[in-house]
Amino acid sequence: MSTPATLGLRGTRTKFDELQSAHVLKMEIAHFTGQFLPFHRLFVWAHEQALQNECGFTGTQPYWAEDLDNGAFSKSILLDPVLGFGGDGASADRCIQDGPFVNYTNPLGPGFDINDHCINRQINDTRSLNAAPAVIETCMNMPTFLTFWSCIEDKGPHSAGHSGVGAQMGNPVSSPGDPLFYLHHAWLDRIWSKWQLKDPDVRNHEMGGNNRANLSSRVPPPGVTPVNLTRPADILEPLIVGDPSNVTTLNHVLYLYGLVENRTIGEIMDPSKVLCYSYD
Repeated sequence: MSTPATLGLRGTRTKFDELQSAHVLKMEIAHFTGQFLPFHRLFVWAHEQALQNECGFTGTQPYWAEDLDNGAFSKSILLDPVLGFGGDGASADRCIQDGPFVNYTNPLGPGFDINDHCINRQINDTRSLNAAPAVIETCMNMPTFLTFWSCIEDKGPHSAGHSGVGAQMGNPVSSPGDPLFYLHHAWLDRIWSKWQLKDPDVRNHEMGGNNRANLSSRVPPPGVTPVNLTRPADILEPLIVGDPSNVTTLNHVLYLYGLVENRTIGEIMDPSKVLCYSYD
């Protein structure tokens, strides 16, 4: 959060901002598309690399086991002001009141805006219920990548983490401005990895879905903040690099504006190979 930005991405001052900006710029390409899960796998790994290489962090990317806190996000140890990431927001702007990020100024968001603001939260325990073990089990029982991806992203555990934390996390474009984003998506990646391991010979090679989201036809899930979600005319949509078809394939190239090396989806389907990690 203090390492200077180097990539020239709009509105960024720090390496943390660069990660957030890459997510903003990839909005329609990385959400409600076949690359949703692989994109965020590489994105969370890029965050881990930044922690290790820029900050001297000697651990690995943690995840938030939200299934254990479903219906009770407000009581999670991760929101502890000393041991965790700080708690809920307060007042009209919902700025967090304690914890290690209380004085951090974020320059991006909401949505596509460039605007200095605090990290804010609006914890909603009811909306975190979609992280319940029964919901996860439903997704784990899905027979194909397409049905699994839909179960995870649309109104299941993905929505639970974002709308359960709310405010900044509730904005699907600029949500990586809250550090909890990376723990949330590491947890989703863990669920995907465990689903893949149930039949790796098939599931490490299974991909599909559209290449670009039609966000105009989608209604944001409850608790997701529909603020400034429309890409301004002067912010060009990133080109889809790699496979030019309208269907996401293993040959599709994932890129993060130089944060990490470009990878094809096929290269990172098994995270234990190129990315060199696995989950407990």
